[in-house]
Amino acid sequence: MTRKCELTGKLPMSGQLRSHAENKTKRVFRPNLVNVTLLSEKLNRKVSLRISASGLRTVEHRGGLDAFLKKAKMDELSPQCQRLKRELAKLDSDAPAAAEEEEAATA
Repeated sequence: MTRKCELTGKLPMSGQLRSHAENKTKRVFRPNLVNVTLLSEKLNRKVSLRISASGLRTVEHRGGLDAFLKKAKMDELSPQCQRLKRELAKLDSDAPAAAEEEEAATA
């Protein structure tokens, strides 16, 4: 399994350790990945994801998983998150049609 954030697409980066004598040693900067279960309010279900700690802060800042996925780019998301984003988009497009049908039925 790759060390990649499922929401932000963060990957390991390579760099160098530099000593006082300016010796260069290759190293890897890995994202701080955590296993998290997030709640999708519109889909009414829990989703288990492996995301970075900064990605988790971003989800909370934007107002939850649904709001994050609405703004996220498809190419950064994992296949599981892309599927969730499509389901949310489908629900959003069905909601206005359902509201119009209810108004027509009550009128």
